[in-house]
Amino acid sequence: MTVLIAGGGIAGLTLGLTLHQIGVPFRIFETRREIRPLGVGINLQPNAVRELFDLDLEAQLDDIGVQTRQYGFYSKLGKTIWEEPRGRWAGHAWPQYSLHRGKLQMVLHADLVGRAGLAAVRTGATAAGFETGPDNAVLILQDGERVTGDLIVAADGIHSALRAQMYPDEGAPVWDGRILWRATSRAPAFFGGGAMAVIGHDSQRVVAYPISEPDAHGDAIINWIAEKRFSPDSGRMGLDWNRTADPGDILPLFEDWRFDWIDVPALIEGAGTIYEYPMVDRDPLPRWTDGRVTLMGDAAHPTYPVGSNGASQAIVDARVIGAKLLEHGMTPAGLEAYEAEMRPLATAVARANRAGEGPDGVLQRVEDLCGGDFRDIEDVIPRAELAAHAEKYKTIAGFSIEELNAKPGLIPKEARFDRGAS
Repeated sequence: MTVLIAGGGIAGLTLGLTLHQIGVPFRIFETRREIRPLGVGINLQPNAVRELFDLDLEAQLDDIGVQTRQYGFYSKLGKTIWEEPRGRWAGHAWPQYSLHRGKLQMVLHADLVGRAGLAAVRTGATAAGFETGPDNAVLILQDGERVTGDLIVAADGIHSALRAQMYPDEGAPVWDGRILWRATSRAPAFFGGGAMAVIGHDSQRVVAYPISEPDAHGDAIINWIAEKRFSPDSGRMGLDWNRTADPGDILPLFEDWRFDWIDVPALIEGAGTIYEYPMVDRDPLPRWTDGRVTLMGDAAHPTYPVGSNGASQAIVDARVIGAKLLEHGMTPAGLEAYEAEMRPLATAVARANRAGEGPDGVLQRVEDLCGGDFRDIEDVIPRAELAAHAEKYKTIAGFSIEELNAKPGLIPKEARFDRGAS
């Protein structure tokens, strides 16, 4: 009786920790031969942080993350459109964290092998396909090896081989014409630290937030993402991945973005390696589950990096899978119940992000209405309307304050899997 997990990223590792917590045997198959701290900054929303706390990871998150205090939107001229408190400062019972994706992955991996043993994660093993039947499922690895288990969960990312088997005609991820440049720089922590800033509009913007606390000089490691939309005939390759970029190619686009609270050109000039990514997602799927196989995380619902919600959704996926296996046993019904709960939510988030209805949709509205230049935002958009827009996205994404605080945890700490239920 085993769950086979394809992928050892944040989604797969969180699922492994969840299954170990409830007493379900599992094995993780990860393509990379070594788990290393790859990536740049991410955010974890309170609904996901709650689940990691329930896995006894609170101390580790405090060690590697910064508790986010404020989230703000600013025009291309640096003028304040909307600011709101976040996490515990907003009234959530759990914090929001800004942290390095790779550090989180290393924490999850270290805790998992510490609890379940080194054999729980097999590296250098790439999932290539699957077979599903009435009594078991077979994970097919790239080298031809076949591994049999009760269920398979695909946590193998936006280029998921298992998703491609379910939907062979889907093709490549969908590029919307925008390019992201991502890096970290040591720079002054704006607004006292713990603040996230989104500046600009749909065609050009910057997201910045610290992933370390300020030092004695007030400097912190600032994670930043610069973004620019290009026309389809620009000649840019939209689907290159992890390409390094020359700061000199980016600086002219943001040379005037120097404000009294943040200096965007200085961030770009102060970066180490800058990585270039396409802004891509995939169309929402009509189904995630095929018999004894299901999708999770970016394999199921890759979306634009809007609203700082991607990693959080993957973590919640893992916990819901665990909860549904407790309820339904090691059966396809458990996977169907997980999909029934999570797919509508993920679809709503993806569609909101595509349609500009994410929290940063206010940026383009302000750009359209006044070119980003105003004395008082109330003269452009009433603050009550901005507040309602922010709350609507929290509700869609599952971290509305009152709703989340009142909601019971997904998995009680004492819950254990009933082997007779499978």
